[in-house]
Amino acid sequence: MPDTPANVDEYIASFPEDVRTILQNIRRTIHDAVPDAGEKISYQIPALTRDGKAVVYFSGWQKHISVYPAPDTTDVALDAELSPYKSGKGTLKFPLAEPLPYDLIGRVAALLLAQHFPEAPDPSS
Repeated sequence: MPDTPANVDEYIASFPEDVRTILQNIRRTIHDAVPDAGEKISYQIPALTRDGKAVVYFSGWQKHISVYPAPDTTDVALDAELSPYKSGKGTLKFPLAEPLPYDLIGRVAALLLAQHFPEAPDPSS
């Protein structure tokens, strides 16, 4: 991976084909959850934005994909779903050796959008 990728396409292109496919699927999933999202590289990883402000980040690693930040939630059922993926403060790690829960990642992105932009339309409606 380049030290500082110029854009999200360049970031994703720096990974092996199997991981590129997963990163593209995550990108699409987040775009579905965050309508009209912009994209930028921030902290050398992809960030999807609303009004220039980062809503959710994702990154590829050798053995997992990370999504940042983990949302603050009082939803007990969602917390239980997220629990196996929580790693450190504010990080969700999804092992590449397991099927990725794209639906869960989409719900995380939608929740982060609602937390950062309460006036944003609900993409699920």
